Amino acid sequence: MNENDTSVSRKPGELWKVIGASSLGTLIEWYDFYIFGSLAVIISTKFFPSDNPTAAFLSTLATFAAGFVVRPFGALFFGRLGDIIGRKYTFLTTLLVMGLSTVAIGLIPEYKTIGFVAPILVLILRLLQGLALGGEYGGAATYVSEHAEPHRRGERTSWIQTTASFGLFISLAVILLTRNAMSNEAFLEWGWRVPFLISIFMVIVSYFIRRNMDESPLFKKIKTEGKLSSNPLKESFGNRYNLKFVLLALFGAAMGQGVVFYTGQFYTLSFLQRVCNIDFDQTNYIVGIAIFLGTGMFIFFGWLSDKVGRKVIMMSGMLLAILTYRPIYDKLYQIADVDQKKEITAKGYTSEKTEPVLDGDFGANEAKILTRYRFYADGTQLADVRKEYLDPQTGNTVYTSESLSVKLTKDNMSLMVLLIFLQVLYVTMVYGPIAAFLVEMFPVKIRYTSMSLPYHIGNGIFGGLMPTVATYLVARAQTANELAAERGEQLPFDKPYLEGLWYPIIITGVSFLIGVLYISNKKRIDV
Repeated sequence: MNENDTSVSRKPGELWKVIGASSLGTLIEWYDFYIFGSLAVIISTKFFPSDNPTAAFLSTLATFAAGFVVRPFGALFFGRLGDIIGRKYTFLTTLLVMGLSTVAIGLIPEYKTIGFVAPILVLILRLLQGLALGGEYGGAATYVSEHAEPHRRGERTSWIQTTASFGLFISLAVILLTRNAMSNEAFLEWGWRVPFLISIFMVIVSYFIRRNMDESPLFKKIKTEGKLSSNPLKESFGNRYNLKFVLLALFGAAMGQGVVFYTGQFYTLSFLQRVCNIDFDQTNYIVGIAIFLGTGMFIFFGWLSDKVGRKVIMMSGMLLAILTYRPIYDKLYQIADVDQKKEITAKGYTSEKTEPVLDGDFGANEAKILTRYRFYADGTQLADVRKEYLDPQTGNTVYTSESLSVKLTKDNMSLMVLLIFLQVLYVTMVYGPIAAFLVEMFPVKIRYTSMSLPYHIGNGIFGGLMPTVATYLVARAQTANELAAERGEQLPFDKPYLEGLWYPIIITGVSFLIGVLYISNKKRIDV
């Protein structure tokens, strides 16, 4: 048996312990990583200046994206450790770094208390989270694959793929449970911290489970034989032959997979909340249900890739995404667009109340809140909330904020679930086989390092930047239309809300072409 092969026999119960322990830790790390993004709208008001809500939200997305940008550095650092000291101890470390960083975010005082120190601390902790996640996935995928039967590697490693979706689903569920356990005011004031803080309990449980796991049998074998790499970074990226496969893994697979993943499972949240103005709770229900329904398909496509090959499934998922993103998002927008609905004016009414401004925002001591409720023939409701901050000396308005909240009917919510489920299906096609695909490209002694970097560049940079870039493109198009309207000119964008989709369509298209032309449907190494 050479270093690239395995005939390790393992009882089914033992293998499921390996899969379960690896997946549980990875699930918790994804939960920790996503809880920030799931609460981005609220966090933008807590840790950033509130005088420009759009800028604050973009700053929050940029901070969220920073965690993705450093993931390749985490892949290099922890990948090297994993190839030198072992898979087990490396992803024990990543688990602790991620968990402690998440809890710390929940303890940071708000911007109104410590000023610009708040966003700086948040950024530092997000960077630590990104570094930890950069080391986690490669370790888990390598560890499971090196225990799995050769003919079931796609199926076995696909359980790890479910953790990203379940992590997002659980983050949404925890937010909804916390929000419903208290008043809206309490949740906005301090309750949003709870999802961050409870992470510590999950991390402790996972740590003790992982601590009792054995090292990968293949790693132990090459260590005993003295075949460990003395310099995994040099052998992975300084060797032109191996570097060729690193680049192919990145541009022909991981880049497209990452963009499809973050479009279908994260940008949807931002699009529904920020572009369609759908109610916060309804948005989380819609996305959460779609993700839950689709998660089992990771296992199916992982299993199928053992039968028909990894390439054909991943490339099919990319192609479907390229062809259908624009019509899917166009339909999502139309469902929520009240301008296309018939209003029942007789049912509409306006409420007014005054509340104190405890933190003295904008130099005001109280705010007048005017809420106009509008109703439509299909059952849709719209709350147009205008908040006027009043000067305590003159009583004049010093700042006005306005927000819209659309509440959909159950039928429209169900249709949105279906449209997002389609995107989740694409995610499972490109993501289900990816771990086995990457593992089979590289030899044991440099596997952790070689597979981690392309995966985390594809997901961390190309994928992780997707929500921020897409939100910027939509905002730019909307601003251009507003300026053109003021000048009486023809609007440059017919559907500005779709402009953000050019990013995933182009990036995925490039990856699809490279993958179709240069990737083989046969595994390179029989692990």
